[in-house]
Amino acid sequence: MLKEVKAIITRSRATLLEDAAGAVSLFVLLIVGLNLPGLA
Repeated sequence: MLKEVKAIITRSRATLLEDAAGAVSLFVLLIVGLNLPGLA
């Protein structure tokens, strides 16, 4: 199983950074959306 994970990572190395940036942006949107009612 570890070999499969390593193979997947090496195959998708180009999009790994984009996927990480997308996950971070979704997390930021979630936090901002949950805190918006408290700002009003």
